[in-house]
Amino acid sequence: MNVQAGFLARRRRPRFQLPPGACDAHCHVFGPAARFPYAPNRRYTPPDAPKEMLRALHDHLGVARAVIVQASCHGTDNAAMLDAIASDPQRYRGVAIVDDGFTDRDYDALHAGGVRGVRFNFVKHLGGAPDMGVFARVIDRIKARGWHVVLHLDAPDIAPLSAMIRRLPLPFVIDHMGRVPAAAGLDQPGLRALIELSRLENCWIKVCGAERIAMPPYDQAVPIARALVEAAPERVLWGTDFPHPNATHEADEADLVDLVPRYAPDALAQRRLLVDNPARLYGFD
Repeated sequence: MNVQAGFLARRRRPRFQLPPGACDAHCHVFGPAARFPYAPNRRYTPPDAPKEMLRALHDHLGVARAVIVQASCHGTDNAAMLDAIASDPQRYRGVAIVDDGFTDRDYDALHAGGVRGVRFNFVKHLGGAPDMGVFARVIDRIKARGWHVVLHLDAPDIAPLSAMIRRLPLPFVIDHMGRVPAAAGLDQPGLRALIELSRLENCWIKVCGAERIAMPPYDQAVPIARALVEAAPERVLWGTDFPHPNATHEADEADLVDLVPRYAPDALAQRRLLVDNPARLYGFD
């Protein structure tokens, strides 16, 4: 049994049928390390999850498109992500991690390779806030390219960082529902701050990461996601977060797909979340 077959044997098919053109707007490829080494200063070392595994999962779930997000374990070496995009440029887009060393030529190569944004981690277990000087210079470099910035935040930091976020001169995407703890319910400071940000025309929010803010069957995550979908129906995105780095448990992506109609109960809301919104942000045909 090959790696893909063995991996999928542990996963069921979702009950909810994704619509044509559905996009997984947050997923990763890791390695294989023999070809794409992990960063020496990484905070974690994941098991390899190469492009073949990601494609097999998406075919299994009925996902037509995907945005491959560079993870911190590969650092600023975006080669594995770019290689995955190159395997099917119509199907994939990417979000890179960059630093001050990237030149205009480097950015041009990333854009040609399907990259449409950069990601910055602010979460403490991944090292905390970036150098804000580097952050500002990167924002200045990408804003004219039609790119966006992805912000990976801890929930307690959303309100303190909101003033800075509001000043961003380009679209920004907040990962994983802001990592707000689902058990704290709808009346929690992090979620209130997130919903306030969602009113901005350049704010996008990923209603992915139910497995990060709740435990199976993820019922507690549903009101959080639904509140965000209702707050900004035309600027929400959905993703699997495969292969779930630093997870507390092994998630079955079919369970995450089956949450979609609970997040977005009607067909129009589902189409926006899964098809129209990511197509608009990432330039899918």
